[in-house]
Amino acid sequence: METPSLARRMACWLYEGMLMFGVVFIAGYLFGTLSQTRNAMDNRHALQAFLFVVFGIYFVWFWSQGQTLAMKTWNIQVVDRAGQPITQARALLRYVLCWLWFLPALAGVAPFKLTGSESVVIVISWVVIWAIFSRLQPQQQFWHDVLAGTRLVSKPRLNR
Repeated sequence: METPSLARRMACWLYEGMLMFGVVFIAGYLFGTLSQTRNAMDNRHALQAFLFVVFGIYFVWFWSQGQTLAMKTWNIQVVDRAGQPITQARALLRYVLCWLWFLPALAGVAPFKLTGSESVVIVISWVVIWAIFSRLQPQQQFWHDVLAGTRLVSKPRLNR
C-alpha cells in the first residue's frame, strides 16, 4: 500500500475545500430558511454547530465508502491499518481527530484581539506545521490518521 505524496494529499485537501463550499452554501441556506434567520449574526453559533454536524455526515458517509469526491479525483483511498475499508465508527473518530488541523490554532488566537488577517496567518501557519509533522511519521501519514487507526493510500487507476 503506497502512501500518496504530501503534495498530492494537500492538493486533494484543497479541492475538498472547494467542494465543501457548495455543501456550506446549501446547508447554510437550509438552516437560514428553517430557522427564519434574518441577520447573519443571529443564530451564528447554532449555524456553526449545524455545519459541524453536516460536515460530519458528509465525511463519515464518504470515508466509510472509501473515498470522498475529491479523493476519487486524486485516486486516494482511506483504509484501516490492515488495508480494509473503515467502519462508520472509525470514520467518525477520524472526523473528530481531523479537527486537530484547526482547533489548536483557533484556541490559541481566541483569547487575543487579533485582526482577521492575523488570525488567518496563524491558522494557515499551524496547518502547514501540522502537514510537515506528517513527514516525521514513519509511514508519512497524517497524525490524525495514526491516532484514528486509518491511513491514506494510493488507489490504483482502472484502465478503461
